[in-house]
This record gives sequence, structure tokens and C-alpha cells, in this order.
Amino acid sequence: MTTSENQPTFESILANFEPHIAEIARSARQQVIDLHPETVEVVYPGYNSTNFGVGPKKNSEAYAYVMAHKKHVNLGFYYGVSLPDPEGLLEGTGKKLRHVKIKSLDTLAHSAVSDLILAAVAERKTALGK
Repeated sequence: MTTSENQPTFESILANFEPHIAEIARSARQQVIDLHPETVEVVYPGYNSTNFGVGPKKNSEAYAYVMAHKKHVNLGFYYGVSLPDPEGLLEGTGKKLRHVKIKSLDTLAHSAVSDLILAAVAERKTALGK
């Protein structure tokens, strides 16, 4: 995994959240890293999130993000509308963006979440010819 230098850390964001939300966010982040070890991570403290991409460019190379909220964590997909979602986990009404709302670690254990992450990586690599 690659991270940007001189960036705030994901842990610094999580300091603002209840321990159970921080644990969910850490687990979601780790799941992305485990499935795509060469991911490029960029932390955005103003959004309480970290992005994952096939490169550092948020608008074109990012495929997913983990964003902490007060009562849940979003595992979001920048091109979620194009991802296969047979389990119907994706939420959202944006033009491209979709997310999975995670309120417990049980949700992350669902194989469909891993399938979404892998599909998002493949979609970005294909779209960018990588």
C-alpha cells in the first residue's frame, strides 16, 4: 500500500469517534488493503475519510473510500452504479456514487462486501487501461 507523505493519518481521524465506530472503520480499511495490497491511500481529514485508488488522483483513480459517521461507517464506491450488486447492499442516489452503510463488523464479514471491493478495483483498472 502507498500513502501520501505529510498527510494526516487515518488514526488521527478516528480519534474523533466512539471506539466501536473506529473499530468498524479500521476493519473496513484493512479489508480494502488486504484485497488490494497495492492500493494508494489518501486521507481526507475534512471529510473524516480515506480514499483508495489505483493511483493518487481522487477524481479519476480512486475507487473506494471509508468514511466515519457518528453512528455508522460508509464504505463507498466512486463508480458504484456500475458494480454488480446481487445482494443489494449498495445505497445512494447519486449519478455514480454508491455506498454500503456499515453499523457492525458482521456486515464486513459478508462475502458480497469483498466482492464489491474487488469489482471496484477491476472497474478502475479497466476504465484507466491499467
